[in-house]
Amino acid sequence: MGAKILIIEDEPAIADTLLYALKTDGFEPYWCATGTAGLGALQQQQDFALVVLDIGLPDGNGFEFCRSIRNTSSIPIFFLTARSSEIDRVVGLEIGGDDYLVKPFSPRELTARVKAILRRGPLNAGPAAGAGPVAAAGAFTSPTSTSARTAAPKSMQAEPVPTFAVDEQRCRITFRGRPLELTRYEYRLLRTLVAQPGRVFSRDQLMSAAWEEPGASLDRTVDAHIKLVRSKLRAVDPDSEYIQTHRGLGYSVRET
Repeated sequence: MGAKILIIEDEPAIADTLLYALKTDGFEPYWCATGTAGLGALQQQQDFALVVLDIGLPDGNGFEFCRSIRNTSSIPIFFLTARSSEIDRVVGLEIGGDDYLVKPFSPRELTARVKAILRRGPLNAGPAAGAGPVAAAGAFTSPTSTSARTAAPKSMQAEPVPTFAVDEQRCRITFRGRPLELTRYEYRLLRTLVAQPGRVFSRDQLMSAAWEEPGASLDRTVDAHIKLVRSKLRAVDPDSEYIQTHRGLGYSVRET
């Protein structure tokens, strides 16, 4: 059998459609009718590859269940809902969703999107579009570290802690010596920006660098993920303003 997919959906007719479509495409789907049952299944079985999560569940909001999942897991989450407003889609992406499909939906489109998400792998560490290689020692160092190294006697000099350090093999970025807990899209966005400090990337460029199917994403998707990356940088350094907004143009990482 193929990858295991957890379906959390309270409508049996829709669940049957999902089960049939995923089985037909070689997946091994598992159905839970409530969010609580879905969370329990995730805790009991660690080999699910993706979650299809309905937002309107009888025992809670799918967004809240998504937050609970994200507290312990980076498993891809595919939202399925009757809500079609842009704000609902943006919220779903902001809290850690990987994709979003509105009911009524095409089963073939759903399975195609599931395959696209799984093809990316955990973080898909391939080079970002338009981004050059980033040295493991870090993209650049902070001014404080550099000036301190210059002023200190040679015998007392220590290697400066890089502001950003990208580990392509582990799909990890550290900020001021602390690893950041990033989703796949946050990682790709920040990696692209860090690779070329000072360069202004448009939203379309960043979307192409981070999403394999950028045309299916919303214009505000990049903004939502940049907001999350900023909050994670500020958790390490409250005064951090390394990601700069260029109104009408896009984003860049500040040159030091």
